Amino acid sequence: MKSNLLKAGVLLFAVSSFLFTSCSENDDSQDVNDTSVELTAEDSRQAAIAQETSDGVYDIVESAYVEQEEEARNTSFFSDCVIITVSSENGITFVTLDFGLGCQLNNGNVLSGKINITYGPVQNGTRTINYSFENFTFNGKGVEGGATIFRERNNAAGNPQSTVNKDIVVSFPSGLTVDVSATREFEWIEGVGTGTWVDNAYLVTGNRTVNASTGFTQYGIITDALRREATCPFFVSGAVEVSRNAGMGILDFGDGTCDNLATLTVNGNEHVIILN
Repeated sequence: MKSNLLKAGVLLFAVSSFLFTSCSENDDSQDVNDTSVELTAEDSRQAAIAQETSDGVYDIVESAYVEQEEEARNTSFFSDCVIITVSSENGITFVTLDFGLGCQLNNGNVLSGKINITYGPVQNGTRTINYSFENFTFNGKGVEGGATIFRERNNAAGNPQSTVNKDIVVSFPSGLTVDVSATREFEWIEGVGTGTWVDNAYLVTGNRTVNASTGFTQYGIITDALRREATCPFFVSGAVEVSRNAGMGILDFGDGTCDNLATLTVNGNEHVIILN
């Protein structure tokens, strides 16, 4: 369902990023490709970049937590320009990731500012993790808000799993702001315990609502679990049902090939979407 094109290396995570776009991150005025039933490519592009950023940030937080608490790694997710500070008080652990004025991670993302992470003790094999931001940017976009993670060391299948409830605002250089509210589950299905991040793979389920300062609201629910691989900036398979007002479409990420294409189907018409 997707063309066999090369993809840039990662998100995400983005997951990561995510959804549908046919232009670069820094161009917020791309022409609309599909105006049917109010589900447009421009709206989808904005939602895509915001979701990609949101998932990319989650990848950072999860990697920091795993490296501190669950798995000693021979190959760290973090480059030397990140200053990681860890302290504890009354059973609460505080982790600060300081990216300074600019720092490139080992997966290629460029960050600045700080992410603040807190969590308490493990209770019945689970832990609650919170994170927030301080003057933080992700690939040139401002990020505010935060999220709560319910972390299970072993789910019913024996895999680590995180349920993430987040409300994150992404600010573009143009002045556009996009609020991403989401509940998503990330199941870590490959690469557990190998001592490196590059072989990690996840299945992602859940939903999200995107509200943009331009006035549109778009809802998405994952109908076929999305597969995310640490070395790929895009989901490699799975499907999302997206809707705005009366319009509805299905975004299909394909058969597992790592490329930058997805297929958006609206009213039986297919549109090839080029991801960031």
